[in-house]
Amino acid sequence: MKPCSLLAILLSFLAAPFANCGDKNPAAPFVVYEGKDGPGKGKHIVLVSGDEEYRSEEALPQLGKILAAQHGFKCTVLFAIDPKTGEITPTVTNNIPGLEALKSTDLMIIATRFRNLPDDQMQHIADYVDSGKPIIGLRTATHAFNLKKDSKFLSWTWNGKGGGFGRQVLGETWVAHHGGHGRESTRGIVAQGKEKHPIVRGIKAGEIWGPTDVYTARPPKSEETDVLVLGQVLVGMKATDDPVRGKKNEPMMPLAWTRLLKKNGQQQRVFTTTMGSSNDLESVGTRRMIVNAAYWAIGMEDRIPDTGASVDIVGEYRPRNFSFGGFQKGVRPADLEMK
Repeated sequence: MKPCSLLAILLSFLAAPFANCGDKNPAAPFVVYEGKDGPGKGKHIVLVSGDEEYRSEEALPQLGKILAAQHGFKCTVLFAIDPKTGEITPTVTNNIPGLEALKSTDLMIIATRFRNLPDDQMQHIADYVDSGKPIIGLRTATHAFNLKKDSKFLSWTWNGKGGGFGRQVLGETWVAHHGGHGRESTRGIVAQGKEKHPIVRGIKAGEIWGPTDVYTARPPKSEETDVLVLGQVLVGMKATDDPVRGKKNEPMMPLAWTRLLKKNGQQQRVFTTTMGSSNDLESVGTRRMIVNAAYWAIGMEDRIPDTGASVDIVGEYRPRNFSFGGFQKGVRPADLEMK
């Protein structure tokens, strides 16, 4: 056998595990949902999960499936990965592989919590933010990072100067639980005068609901920030429960808002909601608010129907209750491919 033939065989053998790298590679640390027919065809959304409590590793794949199957967006979902096992492990706070996908994306949806990512991974996020492209932050993205003192991006840590990434980019950092955690759920009330905003298009009264509690949030009062939905604290954990009486709802905390930032010579669209756990996505209004926001963020609000974006659940969706340590062990990204 000629040496060149031997070399070719050896190279093909080494490359075999990665021959289908991307959406079909069983070892890939992310999952890709190719967009089907829809207004989003040709657009790419990267969804970044990684929190220990609210099951973003369940919420973002379902959201990605909806955006791909019903709206045509190509969706890449990233996870906190244990490098030793290749499994999705939200308690691993220093590794979210695949962030280089942000170089070719039209929208970043982020739902991380207290991540301590290395500089090379953080750089991809920083470059994306600096590009002026749109951002959606869900739930714990207000306190997305908890970086060590030697981090190049220390100013983005949640309690850093200026409120970190949360305050500087999304409009708020972690402050406190305003509603009773685990005992007082949340109903979203469209703010007065915002009923015709495209993000709340097609959402009926009471449809924005979730078992997660209202966060304390006071986004900047400025021309660049627009509060769309307020968080009504309920007495219990059902969508039909009555509001809590008294100061907790007088006034209600902002629950969802937009920001228009000046970045890289253009206007950067940002949408933030303190909802977004995997349980929250069981409510049609909560899903519709986020999917509508994706259209708005990319500048496609004219493609949202009067009835709102389609948000039917794709495949089987049985989210676990939010809790620390409550993630399903032994799951790899390849296990989450769309059937």
